Amino acid sequence: MKVVTWNCNGSLRSKKSAIDRIGADILIIQECEDPARSTSAYRDWAGTYLWHGQDKNRGIGVFLRSGETLTPLDWADDGLQLFLPCEINRRFLVLAVWTKHANSPTFQYIGQLWKYLQLHKSRLASQPFLICGDLNSNSRWDEWDRWWNHSDVVREIAELGGKSLYHEYFDEPHGKESQPTLYHQRHAEKPYHVDYAFATNDLFSGGHVEIGKRDEWIEFSDHMPMTFLLNSDSQRTHMP
Repeated sequence: MKVVTWNCNGSLRSKKSAIDRIGADILIIQECEDPARSTSAYRDWAGTYLWHGQDKNRGIGVFLRSGETLTPLDWADDGLQLFLPCEINRRFLVLAVWTKHANSPTFQYIGQLWKYLQLHKSRLASQPFLICGDLNSNSRWDEWDRWWNHSDVVREIAELGGKSLYHEYFDEPHGKESQPTLYHQRHAEKPYHVDYAFATNDLFSGGHVEIGKRDEWIEFSDHMPMTFLLNSDSQRTHMP
């Protein structure tokens, strides 16, 4: 099963042919508009999907392309931004993420994910899961006196059985990534690695991971898509 996660930088309706070239079964897209409140062509393209956001032009979408079933999960977010939990084929959980500042004086970006994990650890602990999206974070920005750093989130996900697919596949440590996923303001001299996919071992056993090339994607977004392969026969163990 091929999955792609991508911050499309808005206006997915005009970029859908570009992402279709990847041929993914599951698309997890950040900064996309709500198909229900957009053009008919975009609604038709969306097919089986879920979308969540506070602005009809900027949210998270999960789109299916291979006849899978998509079930929304009613998980409280306590105002944290932005998270979209769902199930694929009732076999594994997907948590789509686009962390934001959220007007929080303390817990911005990765702090939003840290707080969300505290709410739902028990639901993630005993089932196959995929957590992925734009985290707006990297361990190189850890602060010594903060208990919800990027490295803390990576550790907590690992305690739940999840591993970063990019770091597993390329055998690189966090903070030392050789392939950027973001070129800030589209400048080649401002590369960062801020987009991630974490999965449990039963979902990912060394399958291919690929980061889009800048010269192929920069016209569409400042973020590069991350594509990876998952095992499609993983079975969940309980209902959340």
